[in-house]
Amino acid sequence: MTTTVLVLVSVFVGAGMQRFTGMGFALVAAPFLVLLLGPVEGVILVNLCGAVTAGAIIFRVFRDVNWRTYGILTAAAVVGIVPASFAVRIMPPAVLEIGIGLLLAAGLTVLLAMRSAHLAPRRRFLWAAGAMSGFMNASAGVGGPAVSIYSLATRWPHRSFAATMQPYFFTIGSLSLVAKAATTPAQFPDIPWHMWVAISVACLVGLGVGELFAKRVSPKAAQIVLIVLAYLGAAATVTRGVFDTIA
Repeated sequence: MTTTVLVLVSVFVGAGMQRFTGMGFALVAAPFLVLLLGPVEGVILVNLCGAVTAGAIIFRVFRDVNWRTYGILTAAAVVGIVPASFAVRIMPPAVLEIGIGLLLAAGLTVLLAMRSAHLAPRRRFLWAAGAMSGFMNASAGVGGPAVSIYSLATRWPHRSFAATMQPYFFTIGSLSLVAKAATTPAQFPDIPWHMWVAISVACLVGLGVGELFAKRVSPKAAQIVLIVLAYLGAAATVTRGVFDTIA
């Protein structure tokens, strides 16, 4: 029961942050879902819920999406998704947990360090960001830091960036699920149907609450909370992997 409640809370908060900041679901929910369900099942659930929440937001931000950039990012992400799907299949769970936590912490740290950097918005950098994002999304459920680093370094306007991320996250989340279904079908979460319904409701309610907060709280304050939660989650995931290795 405790695990069920914590999973629903993680999904609820992650969905709210996704609507609030444009890319918060995986950063907030992934570490905790991995901690609660394991490195494979947790990431699969993150991919699924991330695709659902992004898909629900697309219609509200459709006019601000940069579809050309979306196309390049998505094509590049496919390059990273395929090897990541095989890595999930062959790596020990404890090692994968540690890797997921370290990848998230490293991505967040670089993201913060790049705030004052400036990079020309060239296509090769966009391809590199997309490929790295696809790999991290399929292996760790966290595809946001790579493209966020690109957006900060190239001064991509936040409104367009947040809008473009919704069809992007919907697409790579769906592609990650398809790739894992083809490579590791037996490892999909064995969750009862009523739990799937509860998770869906948590996503929708989280999106509704995020919509309300988006009108009342500054994006800067939301980002600070998001980063703190993500670091805590990453630390917890690494800790679990270390203890599993020792045990």
